[in-house]
Order: sequence, then C-alpha cells, then structure tokens
Amino acid sequence: MSELNQKINIVIAVDHASVTGGQAKVALESALGLKRAGFWPIVFAATNPVDPRLAAAGVEVVCLDQPDLLGNPSKAAAAAQGLWNFRAAEQMRRLLARLPRENTIVHVHGWAKALSASIARPIQQSGLPAVYTMHEYFMFCPNGGFYNYQKHHTCHLQPLSAACWATHCDSRTYARKIWRGFRQIIMERIARLPQTFDDFILISRFQEGIVEPRLPYDAQIHAISNPIDCVDLGPKSNPASGDFLFVGRLSPEKGLYCFAEAARRAGVIPVFAGDGPAAAELATRYPEARLLGWKSPSEVKALMRAARVLVFPSLWYEGQPLTVLEAKAMGTPVIVSDGCAGREEIVDGVSGLWFESANIPALARALVQARDDALITRLSDAAYADFWADPPNMAAHVARLATLYRSILLRRANPAS
Repeated sequence: MSELNQKINIVIAVDHASVTGGQAKVALESALGLKRAGFWPIVFAATNPVDPRLAAAGVEVVCLDQPDLLGNPSKAAAAAQGLWNFRAAEQMRRLLARLPRENTIVHVHGWAKALSASIARPIQQSGLPAVYTMHEYFMFCPNGGFYNYQKHHTCHLQPLSAACWATHCDSRTYARKIWRGFRQIIMERIARLPQTFDDFILISRFQEGIVEPRLPYDAQIHAISNPIDCVDLGPKSNPASGDFLFVGRLSPEKGLYCFAEAARRAGVIPVFAGDGPAAAELATRYPEARLLGWKSPSEVKALMRAARVLVFPSLWYEGQPLTVLEAKAMGTPVIVSDGCAGREEIVDGVSGLWFESANIPALARALVQARDDALITRLSDAAYADFWADPPNMAAHVARLATLYRSILLRRANPAS
C-alpha cells in the first residue's frame, strides 16, 4: 500500500488477546486487516491466550498474561485490578514511549474486563492522538448496558445518582454493583477516561442518541460499522422453509423468554443456537423449544442460511448486533426488537419485521406474519439485496479506519486548518 499507510502505527488496546466475544473479534481482526493494508498495528492486551493468527501475520502483541476479572481465582485481586491495573498502566507507558509521536495513534476497544481505566493516564501523558470504539457503555454506565439485570428492563436512571446507587441492577450481586460504582468514579474523575479521546467511533446510528449527550462537548463522532465476515451464497432458492431461529448467548437480557412465550402463542417452535446461564430454565419452562447448544461459527452460518427467519428479541440497547447483519447476508429476514440497535439494519416490512421491545403479543403477531410463505420470500430477497449492495466487510472497515486515521494525523499536524 502507500507509504503513508506504512508509516502509521496503530496501538490497539483490548482486554483479551484472543476472540472471546464481539469486541475482541473486531479489535483483533481489524489488526489483521490493517496489517494486510500496510499499517503497523500493535495489539496491547491483558489476557492470554494470544490469537495465533497475529503472530502468523507479523502483528506485534504486548500481552500482560493477566487473568480477566471473572477468571481471576482471587476476588480481592480481581477487584483491585479492575479499579486500577498498575501493570497495564506501566506497560502502556513503556510501549508508547518507544513509538514516534508524529505517526502513532492509540485505538482503544475495551478496558472494563481486564485492563482497567488506568491505561488512560499513559495515553494522556504520551500526547498521542487516541480514538475509542463504543462497543458497549461502560464509559457511562456502571454495569455497561443501561440495563437492570434484576428487573430485566432498560434503565433510565442517571448513572451514579442516588437512585442509581440504591438500585440493585447488577447481573450478580448488589455488592458488585457498588464496586462497579466506585470503579466508575475512578474512571471518570481520576483516570478521566472520556477526556482521553478526541475521536469516538460509534458502530451504529442508534448509539448516537444514547451516548452523544454524555461525550465531551468537543468530541468528534464517526460512524464505522463493525466488519462482517460472510460469503455471498446468492439469494435463497427456498426461503420459506426452515426454523424460527435465535442465535446468541442464552441470558435473560437477550429476550429469550419473550421469544419462547411469543412462539408458544403463535403456534411455532422456537429454536435456540447458543449456550448460557438461562439454558436450563428455558428448557424447563418451554419444553417444546429446541435447544441446540453451542455451535461453531461455520455451523451458526449454516443454521442462519437454513432458517426461515432470525428472531432478535434483545431487551437491552446492544451496540451493533452482528447476527442481524450475518442473517441478512445469508438472505434470512430478521424479526427484531425496536429497542435495540439491530432495528436500524432492518427496514420494517421490507427486509424483516420490527416489534415493540419486550411486548410478547407484538412479537407473537410478527411470528404469525412470518408464517406467510409469500411474505418471507419477499423479505428474504430484500434482506439479501440490501446487505450485498454495500457489504460491511473487512476491506470496507479497514478503508474507513484508514480514512479516519489519516484525518486524525492531518488534524494533529495542522491544528489551525
């Protein structure tokens, strides 16, 4: 690629050095894509193992060989690490000190599961430009989701208000909620993590309404979709066959029980691909449901391709649910909750169907509609055509990142322009 690309170092900060979820997947695969495009990415992570693809591609990795917070056998050590990871701060300082100021950018994807907000200090002290991708909402909400995991609904309380402190919203214990509140104070007032970044990447337009009022007043906002790894298999030959499919973690905030109950009322069989803490209860309450368990990425794609419709009933905001995009790439229409970012990928009545979030009768009505073969055929063709008209693949993702990185360095070099 061009000399300009070859001169740009990108420090990619993320909690895990291997793919453990959507956040790590995007961070690590973007590192691989940037390397192929001629950039010089450096992955900075806390937790092993290291994805072997990085070494094979010649991507430098600085991994601290620390457990993440949930994997630490010592709860006290995990609590201390989560509040302020001294080793992460020192190693980030050392890394940035050896990189040239004129052609280095720090790109943070995640910090809340292992690195902690301590990495903000060395980034600030380095004077290097920094960009943050908003995969979730830990920068603003103690539990990262603006969601009450005890009552199973979206939370509209002001973070760190008296009402927030008094509310047990954590997925585990109230004690952990209090700890997360103190972590939030440290992140905001000591580390000053939000002020570390001039540029924020939002992965969906839906996010902007949630976070824009909370960002620093002079923040630059950029819309860059997460990359989707899909093969164009062509339009479906028989789109009206197959299952009513859910794909993802089996946990209450994903709307599992809403889907299962709505399916019972609509007279269809819900199929769940995935695993998680709600699996046993789901099987007990809805014995008619088919629980397929965990599936590999290739198996998930085959299930999506074969499905009649993907049901995405998530109760929380999400950021950019990749399964919605993957289903469209397969030519499978999506029934999606209107209370999450997945809705912006679906044109209601054209490439799928919307329903009111957490409204079981509304979802049941959508499932009944989806029993119409002619409707599903039309929705399938439109979903496929919409995705492949401008596929958000890795090449497109890297191209947009490259444009952003160049603009950041240009702005830094010519602050008055």
